[in-house]
Amino acid sequence: MTTPLQPVGWTSTQLTVPGSNARLALRHCSPQGQAQARVVLAAAIGVPQTFYSAFAEWLAAHGYAVTTFDYRGHGASLHGPLRQARADLLDWAQDCLAVAQQLRAQDAAGGVQRPLLWIGHSVGAQLPGLCQPALPVDGMLAIACGSGYWRDNAPPTKRKALLWWWLVQPVVTTLCGCLPGKRLGLIGDLPAGVVWQWRRWCMHPDYSLGVEGEAARQRFAAVRYPVHALSMTDDEMMSLRSTQSLVGWYSQAPQQLERLSPGEAGVARIGHFGFFRREMANALWPRALAVLQAWTQGQSVLAPEGQMPAANSATVAAKRLPPDLDRRVG
Repeated sequence: MTTPLQPVGWTSTQLTVPGSNARLALRHCSPQGQAQARVVLAAAIGVPQTFYSAFAEWLAAHGYAVTTFDYRGHGASLHGPLRQARADLLDWAQDCLAVAQQLRAQDAAGGVQRPLLWIGHSVGAQLPGLCQPALPVDGMLAIACGSGYWRDNAPPTKRKALLWWWLVQPVVTTLCGCLPGKRLGLIGDLPAGVVWQWRRWCMHPDYSLGVEGEAARQRFAAVRYPVHALSMTDDEMMSLRSTQSLVGWYSQAPQQLERLSPGEAGVARIGHFGFFRREMANALWPRALAVLQAWTQGQSVLAPEGQMPAANSATVAAKRLPPDLDRRVG
């Protein structure tokens, strides 16, 4: 186990999402004394917030106040039977917004001015683009993210996609009134509304933008905070093409895509989930920390030499742009 650089501590809170009766379970890991910035860790679909505890503690040991949470109807934010949970992915986007707004308000009430940074794992980097208004954050680090369109899935997932979306998921969700993924040894437990909407997105070439329409496209285009994506060469779910698609939808945001390979990191495998495992503390976590530190200090972030820009091989400057500057990528 890595020895913390600073002592850290955990606290738990509840947040009622404005305009709903949804109550979210939040966990906060903070260093002793004043943190230099806040970080929100947004989970992948079906993954409980506790999966990210080791990474949250490591970031807190480096001086960041880290918040994790479970989306409504999932994990510790599930209240009552799963089949009775009423939630979809657009609701989860509003959960993201509520968490970011609360943390901003808490700092403002305490007279504290510091950056608020977002780390999204997989769907945790998709949902911010659907928030209205845009998340009040100073940067998003997107890890193992991408469009979920099935034809753009990485080969191991693509080979199973049609069987999953046309047989397993519809049958199980219809029979159970939810997706009891843990019992089936699949992804985590999900409310029916989430998994049905996810299915519609994954079957459309433009994913959420194709299903939710022009309003969704405009919400992605309203984002101005920088987006830095870390893509794994051995990700079994997200291909490079899918990551480029997602990052490209943040069309007005400064953006950069960085590829990480197991060989260069000195590990046998990373995959879709491996980045957050404790054994990656020395191999991978410092790269994420470097991005956060640069944003915390008000600096632009560029990937190491030889890395590609984000959107369709366009030239992208990772520099914060004024909101009124019309800049398109791709």
